[in-house]
Amino acid sequence: MEKIWLKSYPPGMLTEIDTSQYRSLVQLMEESFHKFADRNAYVCMDKFLTYAEVDAYSKRLGAWLQSRGMKKGARVAVMMPNVLQYPIAIAAILRAGYTVVNINPLYTPRELEHQLNDSGSEAILILENFATTLEQVLGRTQVKHIVVASMGEMLGGLKGALVNFVVRSVKKMVPPFSLPNAVRFKDALSQGGRMKLTPVSLEPGDPAFLQYTGGTTGVSKGATLTHRNLVANLLQNEAWSKPALGNVSEQITIVCALPLYHIFALTCCAMWGTRVGALNILIPNPRDIGGFIKELSKYKFNMLPAVNTLYNALLNHPSFGNLDFSALKICNGGGMAVQQAVNDKWLKVTGVSIIEGYGLSETSPVATCNRADSSAFTGTIGLPVPSTDIAILDDDGNEVALGQPGEIAIRGPQVMAGYWNRPDETAKVMTADGYFKSGDVGVMDENGFVKIVDRKKDMILVSGFNVYPNELEGVIALHPGVLECACIGVPDEHSGEAVKVFVVRKDPNLTVEQLMAYCKEQFTGYKKPKYIEFREELPKTNVGKILRRMLRDEPPGQNKKAA
Repeated sequence: MEKIWLKSYPPGMLTEIDTSQYRSLVQLMEESFHKFADRNAYVCMDKFLTYAEVDAYSKRLGAWLQSRGMKKGARVAVMMPNVLQYPIAIAAILRAGYTVVNINPLYTPRELEHQLNDSGSEAILILENFATTLEQVLGRTQVKHIVVASMGEMLGGLKGALVNFVVRSVKKMVPPFSLPNAVRFKDALSQGGRMKLTPVSLEPGDPAFLQYTGGTTGVSKGATLTHRNLVANLLQNEAWSKPALGNVSEQITIVCALPLYHIFALTCCAMWGTRVGALNILIPNPRDIGGFIKELSKYKFNMLPAVNTLYNALLNHPSFGNLDFSALKICNGGGMAVQQAVNDKWLKVTGVSIIEGYGLSETSPVATCNRADSSAFTGTIGLPVPSTDIAILDDDGNEVALGQPGEIAIRGPQVMAGYWNRPDETAKVMTADGYFKSGDVGVMDENGFVKIVDRKKDMILVSGFNVYPNELEGVIALHPGVLECACIGVPDEHSGEAVKVFVVRKDPNLTVEQLMAYCKEQFTGYKKPKYIEFREELPKTNVGKILRRMLRDEPPGQNKKAA
């Protein structure tokens, strides 16, 4: 296949990356720990950690984990929000020769039990706020070793009423729990300080992370990401960002508001930050937009990765426009489609366009991205990054003609080894020649830019015509009275399916009739919504991605005809 996208690369951009320069992710991390020892690596609630401290703490914790007798490759779960213990835990687990299992701290007991058992996790590091969830399922899992962290324990040495207030407030939010054999995080560090971390010989193909999919297509599955997968994606991201960051001579500062248990923040904030010696500003609760903005006011930041809904929420807060954006260079949008209305307002306020990219847990995650030096919003997910091939396939697995829609398939060193212990599920998504079938429908133009049309399962079929929710949502969001929206297909006796739109209003006086009139102007007949329903909020993942699935799964019979 001709790599037509290479002609659209910035001058001097690498077309291939060399993953062989690092045998493991640990080798890459340790190089940065030594190279940037004196730099601050993370900050959370005004407490800074240097790279030397991350190095020392992770050695201690890694030694403690090894003392538990777990064999190389054992799975160790991490269940925390964005706190200082998180990057220490990840580094410790990897350096000890184990595999990290990232777990959403807001999981229900059922979800937690499934992931612990599916991964075969033998140990877990958990923030005490969520320990009661673990207590409810512990007896039905293989977990033998528990480390419990607390919000305040890493803030030692900080003074001030604000820090004390935060710690006291968080303590009040910790539900009672009983885990008799658990060890406190600081005690594990202390005990590990009297031990020695034994270096482990790691291979490029050894699992580094089990990154569980959101489960939107069935039972949640663990994407097995190897050391080579992560090294490759870090080097790809490093090459891709250089055209935009080349003139940033000082340390790069990254806003890490996306949760570290999610692949987007894990790779593009924490791991990539380690690679380049950046400072990551950890935001434990980005839903508190006012508090988030107050934290941002303390720093000159260079990168702000986010999803469309978070960008939109920031823009709609009255204090956001008062921030200093003079150092801002890159805003990466991913996880869901970036809407032009949001980008245009973001560009107007910050002076920086949102650079939309695309990836999945199965691709570590970045597969495509718009040029980092671009100031134009393309409405596409950009170009394949170095060493990556993209094919657009029909239902029979054949490549379609340029400009024709088909399933996006990805091949490259960042593509997972497979789903953990699920060869049957792996076989469904991998082709014989090494492509991962994403389940997303897209088109590629003559310059190699890829545009998402939609996920196969989200497509609405109206009287035989394909309707793609992303298109409708992008246009409806341009209406000045709309804050955000989501489109789904609902059963219809005449057309098979009909379009239903859920809308959160920016203008409380907006009526169904007004919005229907707008849609009539914008869409051809079969695309026009048949139903519009106003909501106070829309269901979202913890990353902020709107869950159309939950809207689709609501009980039938609630559709009121809008026009």
